[in-house]
Amino acid sequence: MSRLTLAALAAVLATPALAEMKVEIPFLAEVGGTPFSCAATYEGIGTTKSAVQFGDFRLYVSNLRLIGADGAEVPIALDQDGTWQLDGSALIDFEDATGTCANGTAETNMVVRGTVPDGSYSGLAFDIGLPFAQNHGDPTLAGSPLNLTAMFWTWQAGYKFIKIDLSTAGQPLPAMEGGDHSGEAMDMSGPQGWALHLGSTGCASDGKTIAPAAECANPNRVAVKLDGFMPGMAGMDTVVIDPAPVLAGANVDANAPESAPGCMSFPKDADCPPVMSALGLPYEGVAPAGGQQLVTLR
Repeated sequence: MSRLTLAALAAVLATPALAEMKVEIPFLAEVGGTPFSCAATYEGIGTTKSAVQFGDFRLYVSNLRLIGADGAEVPIALDQDGTWQLDGSALIDFEDATGTCANGTAETNMVVRGTVPDGSYSGLAFDIGLPFAQNHGDPTLAGSPLNLTAMFWTWQAGYKFIKIDLSTAGQPLPAMEGGDHSGEAMDMSGPQGWALHLGSTGCASDGKTIAPAAECANPNRVAVKLDGFMPGMAGMDTVVIDPAPVLAGANVDANAPESAPGCMSFPKDADCPPVMSALGLPYEGVAPAGGQQLVTLR
């Protein structure tokens, strides 16, 4: 080995590694400013000021970045925990399978964990949704948390980025037969509840079990930017997810004829325009009235 090569190697070895800082981002679910619970009933939701209960409340986040003092966005390297975080995406799960959340899971997750280069940060940005490369595949072969079939539509359309199921006065969720919910059939003859399921649409492929080769016409990822976020341990600044403002312009006690229950992001659904606009997303060629109203910082 030449002296030059040895000198270069010595210089590399002598270069100090960049210090890293651990980051915990706490998430909190509320409904109209009230803490979320699967056992609670929430009043005043939607245009009819309906009383609602929840059957599910989960969402995927990805592409998380901290914002430096200079405005530069620095990616957060997520911990690969084998359960809630995979590559650059994470599942936030507020439901706990109690109360009206009978079809959920007992486990919950309300914190995203990772690392960034040590520095000064004063903002947070992320997407609600999954990147194209993760969004189309076989969930039975995917690692957790992408292996939840309850959060999946088809290979063609991909995952449900947001899964919020409501039982309302006019659109109750189907009743379960008997006292033990496990293994029992649901009554599908009546209303199916009112759902907010966000996912990509307009995904071109040769079949529902075939992934598209290019990005969908409507990716429907919600871009979130929160100024003033100061990274620290859980219990510091908190990301609040509250669907009440998103549903404020929707009639959750009725469902548009010949459409999926509630708004499931698909085109030509009369239930979707106010919901998609409040998520900060275009719908049917109409730009949103403003930014997203689902996420705030506390």
